[in-house]
Amino acid sequence: MSALPPHLADPSGDYQTLQEFIPAARGKLSAHIWGYLIGATETETTMRRNRLALDSIALRPRVLNDVSSVDCRTRLFGRDLRLPVMLAPVGSLESFHPGGAATAGAAAARFGVPIIVSSVTKPGLEESAKAAADGPKVFQLYVRGDRAWVDDVVHRAVTAGYDAFCVTVDTASYSRRERDIVGRFVKPWRAAATGQEYQAAWNWAEVAHFKATHKIPLILKGIATAEDADIACGHGVDAIYVSNHGGRQLDHGRGAMDVLPEVLAAVAGRARVIVDGGFCRGTDVVKAIAMGADAIAMGRMYCYALAAEGEAGVTRMLELLETEMSIALALLGATKLADLTPRHLHFNAPHVAQPHVHSGFPLLFATPETPTGAK
Repeated sequence: MSALPPHLADPSGDYQTLQEFIPAARGKLSAHIWGYLIGATETETTMRRNRLALDSIALRPRVLNDVSSVDCRTRLFGRDLRLPVMLAPVGSLESFHPGGAATAGAAAARFGVPIIVSSVTKPGLEESAKAAADGPKVFQLYVRGDRAWVDDVVHRAVTAGYDAFCVTVDTASYSRRERDIVGRFVKPWRAAATGQEYQAAWNWAEVAHFKATHKIPLILKGIATAEDADIACGHGVDAIYVSNHGGRQLDHGRGAMDVLPEVLAAVAGRARVIVDGGFCRGTDVVKAIAMGADAIAMGRMYCYALAAEGEAGVTRMLELLETEMSIALALLGATKLADLTPRHLHFNAPHVAQPHVHSGFPLLFATPETPTGAK
């Protein structure tokens, strides 16, 4: 690979655009970890459709409103957030930075957004909570034990001060991530995973038990249809998390933003709605909020920043995202998130870039996988 540009090679350099974190991260990660970060399942079609769904929505600007003051804040699970953005649960964060979820969580807390701590990332439930201190935080679980085992993890999360508890429900079977397979790379947490049969067996009866037993708000991550969203609301689930696992589970699925309208209609205000899947720009966030989501979760983007510059990188990434969002709100004639409605959106707009994992940054890569000038 060719040398990074001087303003990226200097660790003290100030990042001026979100895209700059990507080559900086690539320069610090091994080929295997880079492939794990950007890859998805089988043909990677679902991942590409995440970007296609976002890129096929255009914005409808309104003018001559007083937008001299713009506010991107919101409120979720009883906490005030600086942006309607959450750091998504990502396994093996320590592969990108030795501090893992502790480093990312400290940055999120300092900025004022939540981290969703994955149960398969280090330094673990309690230590990650300590790092996030009094900042907003959610714990995410892959079910690897029976009902008593899950109850114990929930009690630990409550004791550690998490604001909500998230169960991932789209991993009943492990996917085949061919980018990893071709590279003969087995992620450490997957190699050590046991009890996957409990995840495969977890069902609506367990959701009912959770709601009857625990007071902490419950999020179900991996909802991708109106039917399942309706059932979840019927069980009293507090938040529906629309996600296709970043394209890492079911191949040939729909893009998350294509799923969101039917889920919002099915939920009909009975629960909060979170969405992830390809979000990397301020305008991406604005589109989801205008459609009716309460918050978006961002995975790969903050991993680039974490790998590039650790805690400072994640903080800077969020600052740039806030800048992009503030500009978009002002140019849409909105002074706050509540001003956004579907009337600000134009659907089925022609997309102008071939969708891929980095098509939100068309100036960055000459092809989906090769940085301009790279060898």
